[in-house]
Amino acid sequence: MRLSRYFLPVLKEAPAEAEIVSHKLMLRAGMIQQLSAGIYSWLPLGFAVLKKVEQIVREEMNAAGAIEILMPTIQPADLWRESGRYEAYGKEMLRIKDRHEREMLYGPTNEENVTDIFRRHVRSYRQLPLNLYHIQWKFRDEIRPRFGVMRGREFLMKDAYSFDLDYEGAKRSYDNMFVAYLRAFKRMGLTAIPMQAETGPIGGNMSHEFQILAQTGESAVYYDAAFEQIDFNAPDLDPEMLRSLYAAADEKHDPASCPVPPERLRSGRGIEVGHIFYFGTKYSKPMGAVVMGPDGTEVPVEMGSYGIGVSRLVGALIEAFHDEKGIIWPESVAPFRIGLVNLRPDDAATTAMAEELYMRFTAMGVDVLLDDRDERAGVKFATMDLIGLPWQVTVGPRGVKEDKVEIKSRRTGEREEVTPVELLERFAG
Repeated sequence: MRLSRYFLPVLKEAPAEAEIVSHKLMLRAGMIQQLSAGIYSWLPLGFAVLKKVEQIVREEMNAAGAIEILMPTIQPADLWRESGRYEAYGKEMLRIKDRHEREMLYGPTNEENVTDIFRRHVRSYRQLPLNLYHIQWKFRDEIRPRFGVMRGREFLMKDAYSFDLDYEGAKRSYDNMFVAYLRAFKRMGLTAIPMQAETGPIGGNMSHEFQILAQTGESAVYYDAAFEQIDFNAPDLDPEMLRSLYAAADEKHDPASCPVPPERLRSGRGIEVGHIFYFGTKYSKPMGAVVMGPDGTEVPVEMGSYGIGVSRLVGALIEAFHDEKGIIWPESVAPFRIGLVNLRPDDAATTAMAEELYMRFTAMGVDVLLDDRDERAGVKFATMDLIGLPWQVTVGPRGVKEDKVEIKSRRTGEREEVTPVELLERFAG
C-alpha cells in the first residue's frame, strides 16, 4: 500500500478526552474515530490490526475443534424470558421494539441464541461433544464508557459455547478452551495469567479470567514465575497444572497465606481480555436442550461459554507494547510488516530503488506500507514510529549510491545497513 493513497489521518496530539495510552495512540495513529460515547468507527489501520487479531483467535478456535457459525446481533426478548435472564440482566442490555411492537434486544451475549440452535438440531449423545462459536459485534450499555476500545459500548467478541453429555465431558471442553486461550494470546506476543473469577450474570460455578500483563494495566496481579517458563505450544500442556499455579488479583492476594516462595512470586499490572465459564444446565434445563443418553433417557446437556474481547485486545496490545514515540506491534498482529520510507521522492534513483523494493515485497506476499509522500524526513520517521510497524526500511540518495538501505527494528531500535538483495532474502519465506 502506498501511503500517498492510504487513508491514515494521524494527529500530532491526542484529544483531551483520551485518558489511557492505548486510547491516545489509537486516535493519534488514525486507527479509530469516535462516533458516540463508547462507539467507534475502525479506520483502515485499526481495522487491519483488528482482522489480524480476529484471525489468530479463529485459527486457535478451529484448531481446538470448535466450529464457526454466525448469530444475529438482534435477538427476541421471548428467548431470554425462557432462560429467565431478560428481566434480570440489567440496564446494560439495550431493549428495543420493532415496528410490530415485538420486544427485541441488541445481544450482549448469545447463550440463549446458541441453545436454541442446539435444541432444534441435536437429539443424540452421539452428536456430542459440540462447540459452536462466532465472532460478532456486541452491545452493552455501559454506564460510563471510557478508555476507548478498552471499555466501549459496542465491541467485537469471540464467544464459544460447548455442549456435553455430562460433567466429565464438560470439564474436558472447558480444559480444551483454557489451553486454546493461552495459545492464542501467546501467538500475539502476550503473557496471559489465568485466574479464578466470579461468574457474574452469565452464571455457573466455575470460571477463569485471563489477564495479560502490561505496565499500564487496570489492576495489580500476583502470580507464580513458573508461568513465564511454560511452552504454551507443547502438545501435552496440562490445564490442571496451570490452574494449580498461584495467580490472584490485588484484592484477593493475601501475602500471609500466599503459597509461592518470595523468590518465585511476581507482580504486575493486568488487563482482562478473556473469560470462560462452566455453568452446567443453567440454560439447557429451562430451554429444553436435551439429548437421548446411552440408556435411552433424555438428559439436559452440560454447557460452558468462552469469551474473548477481540476489539479490546487491540487496545490491550498497545498497552503492552508501546514507548514514548508510539506503538510497537508484534509481527503477528501488525497492520503491515514493513514500513518502506522513500526519503527523496524527487530523486529518480532513490524512487527507482524504493519502487523496485515495493514491487518485490508485494510479489513475495509481504505486507508493506510505502511512504512515498512529499514530506520532510522527520515527519516520515515520526509517522512510522507512531504507527509501530515492526520493521522500517529507509531508502535515501546516499545509500542508493552505495547500493545500501537501512533497516531498523521498531522493537529494539537497532539499525543496520544491508544491500537490497540481502534485505529481500531476509524477508523471503
